[in-house]
Amino acid sequence: MTDSQNPRARTAGAKRQRLMAAAAQVVHQQGVERTTIADIARAADVPTGNVYYYFKTKDELVAAALAEHTRQLEIITGELDRLPDPRERLKRLVQGWVGQRELAARYGCPTGTLAAELDKRAEGGLDAEAGSVIRLLLDWVERQFREMGLPDPDELALTLVGAYQGMSLLTNALRDPEIMARQGARLTAWLDSL
Repeated sequence: MTDSQNPRARTAGAKRQRLMAAAAQVVHQQGVERTTIADIARAADVPTGNVYYYFKTKDELVAAALAEHTRQLEIITGELDRLPDPRERLKRLVQGWVGQRELAARYGCPTGTLAAELDKRAEGGLDAEAGSVIRLLLDWVERQFREMGLPDPDELALTLVGAYQGMSLLTNALRDPEIMARQGARLTAWLDSL
């Protein structure tokens, strides 16, 4: 019997996925240091003792949160890749960021804030994993600029993703979601001008 035919394996996979999604959400809202395994278990609606079946340590849960960020980014970019025009893909990406402005005002960018927090830890190597999620976004954005035939697509990608990180940080620091809306409009106009 394959895992897809085994109800127990499907249930275990679903529980693991719930824990990963909960880890991403709770770590984003509370930060790594303030988050406990019990917080994640509660958010996933899983008994705390069951968490250790899937993840032995808090760092494994943080790595799971990063994996969930990667999965979400792949879903978003996969949906955007269905659009025929790379400029439209980038503009929709910006619209998606702006659509999350209330969340950004409260907690910042999920991956960016996590990367900054993990960079301050002395151990673990999770900071490099957070950087790899951001690298995936940069690579995808660079491909869009390359498809548009623009010179220096890597630099344009840094400009766009850097602008997002900056507007997300300012939106969060000033608790003002309209910063994200205004800067998103500027980025959209910039994309139209290229």
